[in-house]
Amino acid sequence: MSQVVFYIFPEEQESDTRSLSSHFAQACSIAAFYYLQNRKVFIYTDNQQDAFSVDEYLWQFDGDSFVPHNLLGEGPRYGTPVEISWQAPTHPRQILINLSTNVPDFAINFQQIIDFVPFAEPLKIAARTRYSTYKKMGLTLSTQTVENADTVESTNNTED
Repeated sequence: MSQVVFYIFPEEQESDTRSLSSHFAQACSIAAFYYLQNRKVFIYTDNQQDAFSVDEYLWQFDGDSFVPHNLLGEGPRYGTPVEISWQAPTHPRQILINLSTNVPDFAINFQQIIDFVPFAEPLKIAARTRYSTYKKMGLTLSTQTVENADTVESTNNTED
């Protein structure tokens, strides 16, 4: 059964770049975390522009923390450790990082799903809807509060 972790932003946080929202920046940090654990990650966005923004942000990581990544359909035949797209993945991966406002139809195919509850009220409302959808799907849900933009691991609250 898939497990879903929602990262909650208790207040507006500064990201490393003004063009990327704090939860997108956090998603990139989480992707780097899982890459270091040799796990395959798929970052799903609402549209091509968001996918390009995430791709560009990952290129800005310094050389010591570079994360091999590509947009879906680019790069090696089975993709790099981190793949980004606004379309469904073409190869199996373990981790889904959902940056979309909706739950993707293919979410159930992942062992772990990372999602976000941004501070902005419209995004928070969309996150509540996604949480409810995951719950109706029978997935195991938990939350983690983001203390600062560099925090990946923190307190874990599980709900069934």
